Amino acid sequence: MSAVRYAAVVVLLAFAGNGPVKPEMKYFRYERPVENTPQSTGQACVAIRPGVFVHAARGLADLRLYRGSVETPYILRRAEPAAHGEQAVALVNLGRRGGETVFDAAMPAGEYSDVALDVTGQNFIATVKVTGSQTQMGGAPTQIGAYTIFDLTREKLGRSTVLHLPRSDFRFLHFRIDGPIAPEQMKGLKVLRVAASQPRYVTVAESSDVEQKGRESVIRFTVPAHIPVDRVVFVPGASPTDFSRDVRIRVQPVAPAKASDAEAQAGPFDAYGNVLRIHRVEQGHRLNEERLSVAAPGGVPYKAARWTVTMDNGDDAPIALRAVRLEMVERDVCFHAEGGAEYTLYYGDSALTAPQYDYATLFVPQPNAAMAKLGPEVENPAYEPRPDTRPFSERHPGLLWAALVVVILLLGWVAVRSAKHATPEA
Repeated sequence: MSAVRYAAVVVLLAFAGNGPVKPEMKYFRYERPVENTPQSTGQACVAIRPGVFVHAARGLADLRLYRGSVETPYILRRAEPAAHGEQAVALVNLGRRGGETVFDAAMPAGEYSDVALDVTGQNFIATVKVTGSQTQMGGAPTQIGAYTIFDLTREKLGRSTVLHLPRSDFRFLHFRIDGPIAPEQMKGLKVLRVAASQPRYVTVAESSDVEQKGRESVIRFTVPAHIPVDRVVFVPGASPTDFSRDVRIRVQPVAPAKASDAEAQAGPFDAYGNVLRIHRVEQGHRLNEERLSVAAPGGVPYKAARWTVTMDNGDDAPIALRAVRLEMVERDVCFHAEGGAEYTLYYGDSALTAPQYDYATLFVPQPNAAMAKLGPEVENPAYEPRPDTRPFSERHPGLLWAALVVVILLLGWVAVRSAKHATPEA
């Protein structure tokens, strides 16, 4: 029985790992100098270029920042404001006065900008006049502006019912709609909060090579492993002036999935959207609306992937596309920089997991943070391959399963033998 226990212990030890590995500068294959660091001590940030993702571990888990030979804590963040989402607001005093549909809305506290009207119906153009005030009763209202909403379904040019207000904090808004919109067609509105800043995007790939396949315009890209893509941007030429086209984005791994990364490689992934451009005068209304980007699919593979962007032209002439771009939201590494110190970013050690620094937990972005930049990528002159520290079970899976079979057979033999020698109960 002791031999069986010994064999079981050996198998369990084979399964056991060695714990998380620690970073060492000699095991990083690539490095980049951090340039333009501040001469005075303070917070600094540096943008991570798409090329870093190619040679870094998935999700940039192996990024490490060093001042000399000392590891420097950092935070990796997306260069975009926090999402505030939408907030629904009920309509009050909805009715018809002077031939116009009118209503009021009690707005949430704080600043807001765009207001999206929930309007039913199709094929309409109307003018919405908006005034604001801080009190519901009394006082002269402030004229905010007049805005055009439209639905051009008949012309296959989509719709727009979003009012692009200037940054406002009025507690009460009053709306007057001049056009073919009845009170019963107004179902509500949503407030889009003002972002403190706009996201910064970096071009991952760009192409002007458009293939015409019947009614479709097709653009293809191959994106290297690990590089994220957050949106697809279309740059149309002058013709046609007005258009509304449906778009399909398909992302598929270049290589078939292995058993170890089947979840990350599952696919294909699809996303759908619409691009729109309208600049015209219709029924005395000036229409100006552009939506020229589509969100990228979620859950894209971590291996190299083939991106196929397809625009459905219907029976219309193809759009003269000057370019189509794949873009990612800029990722920044922010850290506390010592004045005049030199820093180097290291990566290319897939054995590492993402670091956990107190600096990242307690990070507060500073509006005057210095913006450094990454220098060119070079191979680490001191690089040497990291020793294989994987557990025995990963390095020799065949031997491990053989050992498990032996243990199971031994346990079965012991059980049969014990049953034969068991004393029957009286």
